[in-house]
Amino acid sequence: MRRLLLLSLLAASVGLAGSASAADKAMGKGVQVVADETHQRVDITIDGKPFTSYLWPTSLKKPVLYPLITDEGITVTRGYPLDPRPGERVDHPHHAGMWFNYGNVNGFDFWNNSDAIKPEGRSKMGTIYQKKIVSTKSGADRGELVVESLWVTGEGKDILKDTTRYIFIKRNGARIIDQIVTLQALDKAVFNDDKEGLLGMRVAHWLESPDEKGGIFMDASGRQTKVDKVDTTDATGVYLTSEGVKGGAVWSTRGRWCLLTGNDPDKHTVTIGMIDNPKNPGYPTYWHARGYGLFAANPLGRSIFDPKQPAFNYTIQKDQTATFRYRVILFSHAASAEEMNKESDAFAAEYK
Repeated sequence: MRRLLLLSLLAASVGLAGSASAADKAMGKGVQVVADETHQRVDITIDGKPFTSYLWPTSLKKPVLYPLITDEGITVTRGYPLDPRPGERVDHPHHAGMWFNYGNVNGFDFWNNSDAIKPEGRSKMGTIYQKKIVSTKSGADRGELVVESLWVTGEGKDILKDTTRYIFIKRNGARIIDQIVTLQALDKAVFNDDKEGLLGMRVAHWLESPDEKGGIFMDASGRQTKVDKVDTTDATGVYLTSEGVKGGAVWSTRGRWCLLTGNDPDKHTVTIGMIDNPKNPGYPTYWHARGYGLFAANPLGRSIFDPKQPAFNYTIQKDQTATFRYRVILFSHAASAEEMNKESDAFAAEYK
């Protein structure tokens, strides 16, 4: 009888635990990862509040995370081109949310592709097509999303299979995204030395540099993009790297982390931290970070950033793989160099 009673109590406790978990999910507690393939999206919430969404609309040429929202409800990504806001710059229509791609793989440009490309130029572009949601997982402090996509050239050839694992982490005063990307070469893939890569985001206007004047920016193929001068009264963004480089001087320098700190119009302080991993090719990464709001880590350029160096031209042979690991942290305070060093050490230890 005692044994039966114990088994009965154990079964009841398991049942209650399952009900509590289901109740938490129903109430949106913890980190919830919910797929909606009909609308080409996966929504990620933390304690019922929006964090980000994985999107693959037909209007874009790659999947993206959009928007990125802090634990205080502050959106740190630019709205254009998905949801334009007054006062934003409307340059670079391929800068949407946060993305992972590259400007020159076997001569095809995956970075700059958008509907703005003229028909005669589309054969030189590349597109990343979302193919499969492998899995989703929700939890009290973290959630996961695994997806598969294909990198396809403008000539219609599949050259890379992309398996990306996103880990969304809840922490007091911060929200975290770990992005682990494994690329399998379906044919020999050469990432020709180029400045347009690899993990990038376009930030909100108030995180731009207050001294950004705009101008003409040219990609590696000679295409020009005009960045208009806009009112920078509310722009407060300042970059800082692990090597102590600050502001506009960050572009083309290397470091294991880079942060961007600024204040929104309501005087909330936010820091976006981007962390490289020692296991990544090209570590420590170069920072392709611009005052007009592009924040990117590019480990696969070298001579493009430092003409004294030989070209990198990173190559993945057919059927071989390469894995890239990055951590992005949204802090609701001004993160310090000491804090970022600790975060970087922890990230390196976690993904050895």
